[in-house]
Amino acid sequence: MQRAVVLGGSYAGLLAARVLSDYAEEVVIVEPDGLDGEATGPGAPHRHQLHALLAMGHAQLERWFPGITREMTAGGALVGSGRAVRFYVDGRPRPPLDDVEMLSATRPFIERSVRRRTRDLSNVRFLAGRGRGLLVRGDRVCGVRYAPAGHEHEHETTVAADLVVDAMGRSSRLSRWLDQEGWPVPPVERMRIDLGYATATFHRGGELPETVIAHSTPGPDSGYQPAHCEPGALAAVENSRWTVVLAGYAGHRPTRDPREFIARMRRCVAPLREVAEHCALQGDVSTFAFRESRRRLFRATSRFPGGLVAAGDSMASVNPVYGQGLTLAALQAGALAGYLRSGAAPHAPAWDYFRRADVFTNAGWKLSTTADLAQPHVTGPYPRGYPLIRWVGDKITQASVRDPEINRAYLDVVHMRRHPRTLTRAHVLLRTARVLLDR
Repeated sequence: MQRAVVLGGSYAGLLAARVLSDYAEEVVIVEPDGLDGEATGPGAPHRHQLHALLAMGHAQLERWFPGITREMTAGGALVGSGRAVRFYVDGRPRPPLDDVEMLSATRPFIERSVRRRTRDLSNVRFLAGRGRGLLVRGDRVCGVRYAPAGHEHEHETTVAADLVVDAMGRSSRLSRWLDQEGWPVPPVERMRIDLGYATATFHRGGELPETVIAHSTPGPDSGYQPAHCEPGALAAVENSRWTVVLAGYAGHRPTRDPREFIARMRRCVAPLREVAEHCALQGDVSTFAFRESRRRLFRATSRFPGGLVAAGDSMASVNPVYGQGLTLAALQAGALAGYLRSGAAPHAPAWDYFRRADVFTNAGWKLSTTADLAQPHVTGPYPRGYPLIRWVGDKITQASVRDPEINRAYLDVVHMRRHPRTLTRAHVLLRTARVLLDR
């Protein structure tokens, strides 16, 4: 194809541009916020919250940008595996996994690194502007309208494209644009979860020398409630800092009060308590509200224009406490590569791309929403057979804390290295039963 246009230059858009650079003579990224990597606009209010890059997401990032891990660690990022990555359930540590690697850095740091590598691609260029609409000719999208940065209220201009990628995030205006052009709007599935989380930064010294990431969640033994152990996570990041995030639902959401934040840390697992006791808070506590998970069901539309795909949060945005967002974006980029590699015509409706991307999107949605339904204030929608799904999931979770083999199967799903259905295989269920009976 001659030209592809990506609307949005954050993580999902950058990875899509990297994939497209192998198939298009020119790739244009239209991005309204901080082309140097510091997003400041309304589309990125949560970028400075703690973000996780799961093991599969880390592997995919290295796949598309070979050597980027080495570059980022030279700049201060850390990579953890084995006992350096600690997962807790109901305050109890899971068995460590030596072959699970997680990259630990702030999201702005990661995005700057990915943006720098994307800028180095000879056929990729950035346009500073905000998307205003689609150019449609017949049954396909043939470009976009955008307002150049600094001239949003003065004039619009256009750029032609053989393929357009919507990577505008949760604030994507794609549905409205499709409606304006007379196309069916993809239905949206929603689950209201009423989550709040807060992030703070601490000075990192010699405490916890063998810890890179620690993550704690309530589980079945506590009824998924924070009665005995607050949910939270910490990560060793660049510039000798700890980034700590605390989360809570409904009336238990954290606030910006630093004294309350540190008091809650003292009710967390040992690594977070250690930081609360010995490390100095740097700056303010930043909060973010996440009201609902939602995904656009593109394959549920009766018609869809050719030359158009979506990626990242514009396709699906799920509960951030599970850390799936960056990894889903990377896997969707892989789906786009597979779609283009198959010889698909960019002008045709991208049904096969959406089918490929849905393999990952549906898995992430199932994993996060099934877990969210354990919260008493979350009222559905419930999947068919939810009581049995919940019961089996609780038993596997309990067994995973005690048994390394069950824990490996469980964390392979959490890290998106395996599909959730692998947990229903006979050998996993039988071993789960033996572990719990032996207890």
